[in-house]
Amino acid sequence: MNVKILQVTALMLPMPSRGDGLSAGMGTGSGLGWPSFRRIVDIPFETCVAALEGWRREGHHSDLQLGQSTLRGPIEHDRGSGTCRVEVRLARGPLRPPLRMRLNIDRSSRPSSTALELIPCGRVRATASYFRAGHLLLDLLTHSLQLEREIRALDLPSRESPAATHRSS
Repeated sequence: MNVKILQVTALMLPMPSRGDGLSAGMGTGSGLGWPSFRRIVDIPFETCVAALEGWRREGHHSDLQLGQSTLRGPIEHDRGSGTCRVEVRLARGPLRPPLRMRLNIDRSSRPSSTALELIPCGRVRATASYFRAGHLLLDLLTHSLQLEREIRALDLPSRESPAATHRSS
């Protein structure tokens, strides 16, 4: 009998406060007990935000499907911190309800990069399906943003957003 063992480890450290009024104790912050997903993408901040807003305008409603997960509602712009936020429903499998999360889009320390952070809006069980779903969502989003950047660089008209290639029926 072949047995595969999957070991998932998460280092959960408290995040320093950014003064935006969000804290782990209120159930909306990142930090101890809040396993989040971070990614630095080699795409300028303005390009990321413009692509997300453009994809949302192209759709018939305000939801954007990435795989089985959904980005919902308008993009919120925090003028104080410069962060953009989008509500996310993270799909973890057919038998589990989508998990409410928040995608933060921030400027990176490098001007040509953007920091993406997917943060749960409540306590979560750090299971393999949770980590798989979170990484998949960021992989799909990153791939779609890179495609959008390439389309813009070639200055080709886009009939359908790159994110649409990841939509499920």
